[in-house]
Amino acid sequence: MTKFPLKQAVAVAVLASASAAAYADTQQSLGTISTSAPTVFNSIVGPTTTGFSDIFTFDVQQPNFGGAATVVDIPLSFSGFSFDTVLATMSLVSAGADGAIGGGDDTVLQSVVLPSPGNSDNMLSLDWNTSLSGLHYLNITGVTGGSEGGIYAGAIAASIPEPETYAMLLAGLGLMGAVVRRRGMRKTS
Repeated sequence: MTKFPLKQAVAVAVLASASAAAYADTQQSLGTISTSAPTVFNSIVGPTTTGFSDIFTFDVQQPNFGGAATVVDIPLSFSGFSFDTVLATMSLVSAGADGAIGGGDDTVLQSVVLPSPGNSDNMLSLDWNTSLSGLHYLNITGVTGGSEGGIYAGAIAASIPEPETYAMLLAGLGLMGAVVRRRGMRKTS
C-alpha cells in the first residue's frame, strides 16, 4: 500500500475544490481599489485545451492618477500533480456608461498581447496614466499546461498625485492668475 501523507492529501483536496469553484465562475469582483495599497487577486483554472478568459471587476478610489496591474503564473508540481498557466493577454476595459460588462459600450483602454517587450507567457503587466472612474475590469486570457490546470496571481494598484504635483499645479495656477491680473491692470490704465 502506498503511503500518502496527510499534508499532501489535504493540499490535493483544497486545490481540487478551489479548482472546481474557479472552473464554475470566471468573474470576480475586487471591490474598490484603494490608492493606499495594492489589491491582490488569484485564480485556479481547471485543465483546458481551449483556453480561459477570466474577468476581475473593480472601481477605483477617487482621486486617482493612474495605476498598474501585474499577473504572474504560479507553477506547482507535487506527487504527479501539476499546475501551470500560459498567459496570453491582459486588457484593461471600461464597462462604459451603463456600468454593465458586455453591455455594448465596453471600451478597451489598454491591452498587452504576447509577444511584447517586458512581458512573457508567465508574467504580464500594464500601466496607465489616466484617472479611472466607474466600473472597470481586467480581462486575462491564456491556456493551462498542467495536468490539473493552472494557478496565477496578480495585483492591481491605483496611484494618487504626489504632493509635488499638487504644489506644481498650485504654482502654475498662481502664475496664471498673476498674468491675468497684470493684463487686466494694463487695460484699465
